[in-house]
Amino acid sequence: MTYQETIDYLFNRLPMFSRVGAAAYKKDLTNTIALCEFLGNPQQHIKTIHIAGTNGKGSTSHMLAAILQSAGYKTGLYTSPHLKDFRERFRINGVMISEDFVIDFTERIQPAIDRIEPSFFEITVAMVFDWFAKEQVDIAVIETGLGGRLDSTNIITPELSVITNIGYDHMNLLGDTLEKIAFEKAGIIKPGIPVVVGEVKPETRPVFEQTAAEKQSPLLLAEFLRYAADWKYEHHQLVVQVANHTSPDRTGYTLDLPGFYQIKNLMTVLEAVHQLQLKKWNISLAQVQEGLRHVKKLTGLHGRWEVISTKPVTVLDVGHNEDGIRQIVAQLELTQYRHLHVVIGMVKDKDIDHALALLPKEATYYFTKAQIPRALAEDELAAKGASYGLKGHHYVSVPEALKAARNAANADDLILVCGSVFVVGEV
Repeated sequence: MTYQETIDYLFNRLPMFSRVGAAAYKKDLTNTIALCEFLGNPQQHIKTIHIAGTNGKGSTSHMLAAILQSAGYKTGLYTSPHLKDFRERFRINGVMISEDFVIDFTERIQPAIDRIEPSFFEITVAMVFDWFAKEQVDIAVIETGLGGRLDSTNIITPELSVITNIGYDHMNLLGDTLEKIAFEKAGIIKPGIPVVVGEVKPETRPVFEQTAAEKQSPLLLAEFLRYAADWKYEHHQLVVQVANHTSPDRTGYTLDLPGFYQIKNLMTVLEAVHQLQLKKWNISLAQVQEGLRHVKKLTGLHGRWEVISTKPVTVLDVGHNEDGIRQIVAQLELTQYRHLHVVIGMVKDKDIDHALALLPKEATYYFTKAQIPRALAEDELAAKGASYGLKGHHYVSVPEALKAARNAANADDLILVCGSVFVVGEV
């Protein structure tokens, strides 16, 4: 097969969550285990860091990968979904997997595909473990796809587990309470392996404490170990002074990810680095600072309060659930602009009502949809938006909606694109 034929085969033959939703989610690890056994269990030949969470796990994964790269380690990074190119999911030191490897792997594993009938995501997990093992990475940062306990990535024994936070998302699959969702995410905690948790709530903290105690795993609650003593914006960068509760000293970090919400992720990342240092990974303060200053360049991260043009400023953010939208609204309150234009599309299986209820009513909205089966029709989204006082028009495609926003906006306005990873991907 050519590369395009291989991609078409993977996208169309296999159940793909990002296109069809819950029907593609496999609720056990049987297929992933069988695929990896077919490949000789490559996941057992690499060191890993495992990252789960409702929001922030992508940013946290990329920050850690950038720091490890800056420290001189050959670093694998596996994330999902991709924005534009399938190969974005697989990187070593920021470089995407080759088209040839994707073709060769798919052909090699075809007998197992025919026998096991895995999902798209299960194939990608097997592919990344096989690639990282063959390339002999020093360490790989592995982001869960959905949940944790039953996520296809959860067949590794990592150096460190990280859970960023718990919020309401994928409730049809993970449970309808924060406790149930936390239980699923806590499924990545492994016996004796430290786990860093970025944020806890009264409902989620006991879940993590109980699971960590049962597994005899050291539990580190990052939000109680360090705090931002001061922060400011400089040239679309976030400058943060970090302190801890036992010392008056402050340490400065500059992030090329400017979203205010990255301060929470930074505290999680710094504790994760500390735990790696305790395990004799050689990472200096200067290397941490260097990595954080160049996350986008080192790892190719996009879509986190990403400014893609000015006059008017146009920002992309993949925030798409209630907590993600809440973070965007907080960011808007810190941002100067004359009038706000919001290009928004969402998928059907999200808690759309709670997200829309948070958005500012004084903005102009351009309701649209990504070109995937899961997308909510633009007229339905507009009707839902109107019920929450959101005024605007609907457009059949993302490019049309963005063009309309650009035509309407003045130079000192702000255009925000949000609501779905797939909408941001199309931009």
